Amino acid sequence: MPVPSLLAVFAHPDDESLFAGGVLARHAAAGARVGVVTSTWAADTPRATELADALRILGAGAPRMLGYADARVPRSAPGRARFCDAPLDEAVERLVAHIREFRPAIMITHDAYGGLTGHPDHVHTHRVAVLAAQAAGLDRLYPDAGAPWQPRALYLATHPDSAVPALRDAVGVHKAVYSVPDEQVTATVDVGPWTEQKVAAVLAHRTEVERGAVPGLVAGLPREARKRLLSTEWYIRHPLVSAPAAQTELTA
Repeated sequence: MPVPSLLAVFAHPDDESLFAGGVLARHAAAGARVGVVTSTWAADTPRATELADALRILGAGAPRMLGYADARVPRSAPGRARFCDAPLDEAVERLVAHIREFRPAIMITHDAYGGLTGHPDHVHTHRVAVLAAQAAGLDRLYPDAGAPWQPRALYLATHPDSAVPALRDAVGVHKAVYSVPDEQVTATVDVGPWTEQKVAAVLAHRTEVERGAVPGLVAGLPREARKRLLSTEWYIRHPLVSAPAAQTELTA
């Protein structure tokens, strides 16, 4: 049976590698079509170039960018609205167009917390992706955005409470983090064989490595610590429509 096509929707360049790089690489290695939509940063910025490098490493095609500005970095898309300030209907329609063009069986995005950091762009990407995943299948919504297409499953990238102590030990996180009760996790994916590929994609985000953001913390870890930190990914299946599970599960 063919591995289902996969479209990931994340807020910033580097989120795709950190949150779902293993699953993206795993699906690509199995022959699936894999793509990534990024909510923020313009296509002519250095971080977009780094994103293209990371996606090449993961086998996830060329960048697909909504082009809005990062909530905290106006230069990310000069002259464009911050993603969090843009009209919701406009952002949903733009993402619907990508969904209908790519026609994924599975979508992945941030959880409702926006991941561990709770970044406002992450939270808003979750909202937009959930709305767009449903709207893409409705023919009377956004008729100019392409022929209707309904993904069969939507998964939210997350971290269970039980993973937080190891994370704190590895990267020294001292701020509050947003994790979920372990029982809410519906897919725990071992991406160990793809960890080196995932790490390479994370490190391709050179701007973030240099400024000491999370990719920089990953760069400073010993190889074994990187593997412990990044070899498992967790997801919550978000209800969309009923479909045969065998056709819509993440490869585990």
